[in-house]
Formats: sequence, structure tokens, C-alpha cells
Amino acid sequence: MSDIRTPATPDSAPVIPEQPSGPTRRRFLRTATLGAAGAAAAGLLAACSKTPEPVAEKKDAKAPDTAAAPAAVVKPSTVVLKMQGAWGAKDIFNEMAEEFVKRVNEMTEGRLRIDYLVAGAVVKPFEVMDAVSKGVLDAGHTVPVYWYGKSKVASLFGSGPITGCDAHQTLAWIYRGGGQEMYNELLQKLQLDVVGFFAMPMPTQPLGWFKNPVKTAKDLNGLKYRTVGLAADLFQEMGSKVTQLPGGEIIPALEKGVIDAFEFNNPTSDMRFGAQDAIKNYMMGSFHQAMEFFEIIFNKKKYDALPKDLQAILRYGVEAASSSNFWTAMDNYSRDLQDLVSKHKVNVIRTPRGVFEAQLKAWDSITEKLSSEDPFFKKVAESQKEWAKRVAYYWFFNDAEYRMGYEHVFKTKLPTA
Repeated sequence: MSDIRTPATPDSAPVIPEQPSGPTRRRFLRTATLGAAGAAAAGLLAACSKTPEPVAEKKDAKAPDTAAAPAAVVKPSTVVLKMQGAWGAKDIFNEMAEEFVKRVNEMTEGRLRIDYLVAGAVVKPFEVMDAVSKGVLDAGHTVPVYWYGKSKVASLFGSGPITGCDAHQTLAWIYRGGGQEMYNELLQKLQLDVVGFFAMPMPTQPLGWFKNPVKTAKDLNGLKYRTVGLAADLFQEMGSKVTQLPGGEIIPALEKGVIDAFEFNNPTSDMRFGAQDAIKNYMMGSFHQAMEFFEIIFNKKKYDALPKDLQAILRYGVEAASSSNFWTAMDNYSRDLQDLVSKHKVNVIRTPRGVFEAQLKAWDSITEKLSSEDPFFKKVAESQKEWAKRVAYYWFFNDAEYRMGYEHVFKTKLPTA
């Protein structure tokens, strides 16, 4: 090889010059000795720094020659999670679910993929929790009030007795006030093989759609009304005849006379399933579901089997989607409320104060009854009250008079209860 030196032969031996004598000779010998020692050291260092030439091995005649083959690139297999929502095909809630899915799929870079399906693709909306727990689905996008038949405590993690906190502050109770731990405890009590997180603090849900405007709480007495969760207990306490239905079944039930009035969630969802074509009176504001949020759930075995970083992406993806969902809601809900008024000639009315007052009295009765029947219900309800006592106190004392600002800027008086 070119970097290996050939030993000298007699024909190529160097000519040694005549050595001087006396003091000059001694200086010459010292210099020559030092030079030789330095050259030897340098040669040793160079030899040590060189990569030794590999020793050729005998090849097995039977073994294939793979020395020149490049190493195979092994890509990790993609984990696919099948998620179903509890929402009809046209509902904006599917778009909100897809905002979560999009964020997760982009962050995992092909290692994990969520495939999203609308309600009914595999199971009915009220069956999502059971399907995820049993592994029929890997994940679900739903709300706890859709499975509160298993335990009325479930509704406290979506919509329950009024404490003074809105949905944002109640969602903060989930993540900072001990709510998540109590939710996990509920899942264990019910033997649900699920890991769940919460997202999207929903704006106050309207009282709903009525053939005749509600003027007093007495107008709700005997009314065939659709709602879900503990809101059903609330309206029953106020004398209504309640039917619990998923959003996609509301209009057919109205047409068949099963219900006379209903609420679902927001102007966009309501308009998309055609509420404005069936009824023209839309009552805004209520205490029946004033602090709800989505529940994003995963089969626990599937979730626990994932690497820790993918678990973290799912968990923090929920938080990211929560903000995105709220922004989407503000844009759509506000625009569609205007469309209901201007394009569809819907009579939008503020719910009277007397109805709010009657709802609070009904909530007091329900909370006392359920707390006496179920110690765990009492534990969760008391935790929410303890949280609200300081959080809502801070909020009300510090919050700006935004209504005053709006009325000043736009020179208009907003309707009040």
C-alpha cells in the first residue's frame, strides 16, 4: 500500500557525511542524538495513531459474500388506534375531534396514527365508553354525560351542580384541583379499562328550542324535553318529562312527538342538524349544562403498551386540542348565531332570570339527595365546591366589566335575564 515504507537496500543506503572532531564534534553528537530520539518518538506516535490494516480471513465457501451489502434500514411499525366519536356526521364536534387527531398524527411522525370515525361507524354514541373499555374501539371522543347511567358521578366530570365556576375554571379543577385523580378513581370503581383526559371548556349551553317561548319556570312543567346527564335529573325536578337522546336522534324524535322541546349544545351544532327548520324560538343561557367539556379516552391496555413518549404526545395533544377547539368554537358559534337570526329568522331570546333561580333551587335538592345516597358523589361535589370558593371568588372580584365595554363600544344594550 502507498503509506507503507519499503525497507532500505544496500543500493539505496544513505551516504553518511564525515563527522567533525573536538568540541564541534560533541555538539554534533548531542544534536544528532536528540534528533534521532525525536524522530523515533514521532514515528512511534504515527504508528499508534494509524488504524491497523485488517487481517484477511478465510472465507467460508458456503457462506454468501455480504461484505459489500449496505445495512438494511428497519423502520418501526406504525401503531394504529381506531377512534370513534359520539357525534353525527355533520356535527362540528367531529372537526374538533379531528383537530386532536391531526396534532397527534403530525407529532408522532408515523410511529402512531389515529384513524377517526364518526358516530355509528362501529357503535352508537352512548356505547363509546363501553366499546373502548372492552377493546372494540381503541379510543373514543365523547362526553361523560353519555354514560352517566353507570354512575351519576360521571356527570360531575362534564356537567353538574352550579358552583360559580364556568367551564374553564372547572377544567382547571380537573387538572389542578384533584379532579383527574377522582375521575381515575371512578373508572376503577366501575371497572372500566380506560385512560381518559378532558378538553374544550364548552361555552354555556342554551336552554334550547321551544315551540313557545319559556317565560317562567312553570312553563317547563309537563314539557316533553330532551337533555342528557344530570341535566335530566334537573329538568325532572322542575317537572319536565325528559328523554335522553344523542344529537342525531333529536329531530326524528321531535317529528314523532316523542319530545316537544330540546337542547343539544351550541348554535353551530344545532343549526347543522336542522333545529331552525323545526322550531323558531331559541332560548339562550341556562344552568343545566354550564361547564361541560369533551372526554378523550383510550383503552388502557393499548395506552399502557405504548412507549412513554407516545403516551405523552396523546396526553399533551389533548391540551393542545383544547385551546384549538375553543378558538374554533368562538369563530363558528358566534357566526352561526347571527345566521340563525338574519337568514333563518329564528327568535333568539335570553332565558328569564326566574328560570335560572328555579334551576339553582332544583340543583340544591339534587345535590343533597345524591350526596346522601353516594359518599363518592359527595366527595367529588365537595371538592368542586372547595375549588370554586376560592377560584370563582378571585375571578368575580378581578374580572373586568366586559358587558359594559361591549355596550360602550357598540352603543347597544344587551339583553339580560
